[in-house]
Amino acid sequence: MDSVKETLVFDEKEALVAYTIEIWKRVCATSIAERGRMTVALSGGRTPVDLYSSLAQEGEGFSWEKTHIFLVDERFVPHDDEDSNFRMIKETLLTAVTAPKENIHPVDTSLPGPDEAAEAYEKEIIRHFRLGPGQFPRFDLVLLGLGEDGHTASLFPGSAVLQEKSHPVRVVRLDNKLHDRITLTLPAINNAHHIVFHVEGAHKAEMLRKVAEVKDPDLPASLINPAEGDLLFLADRPAAGLLLKQ
Repeated sequence: MDSVKETLVFDEKEALVAYTIEIWKRVCATSIAERGRMTVALSGGRTPVDLYSSLAQEGEGFSWEKTHIFLVDERFVPHDDEDSNFRMIKETLLTAVTAPKENIHPVDTSLPGPDEAAEAYEKEIIRHFRLGPGQFPRFDLVLLGLGEDGHTASLFPGSAVLQEKSHPVRVVRLDNKLHDRITLTLPAINNAHHIVFHVEGAHKAEMLRKVAEVKDPDLPASLINPAEGDLLFLADRPAAGLLLKQ
């Protein structure tokens, strides 16, 4: 079956969230039927809060006992820090669902430094996916956000990590005003079965146009291009405003 690569626009945030939940449900059913489990990588930030909260309220059809949850990226902060992606995901989603503790795979930020945390996270991914040398994980679903500078995950414009070809996880070092981060690399993300960008707000309109339509190669989000997977941009009408004017 040919891969799907398209942008869908929703008049209301609630419809966008509901559609994303339906994608999750369909991917879950297919993944468990074909592989016996579903493995998803989640993004942090403010945009997916409503999605995770709504997902937590859903009833049947999600097989949480067979769902494994990883993070797309994480700041090197304690898990109870207000900047922790894991803290947000735990509070909005994980405390409300029945996924076993062993199915939750956070970045261990209690380790001495970000290098150790990245190495441990990579080892956990290798163990879970049973990877050999040079292989990359095949997540069933990766949920991504889009930064106003064109970054996604913790892949920022101009970062040396964008050139990574051998490792699924890398450290991203930022200036002394920002936390160092641990992120999935481009090959790890692009190997997924399904990748979904969730984009909201008029302040993202120009960047969404550059990424989804122009495909500006200087923007990391434009480099998300799975060879054998689906790529969907799900946007509310303000975020898609410049696309709709074409």
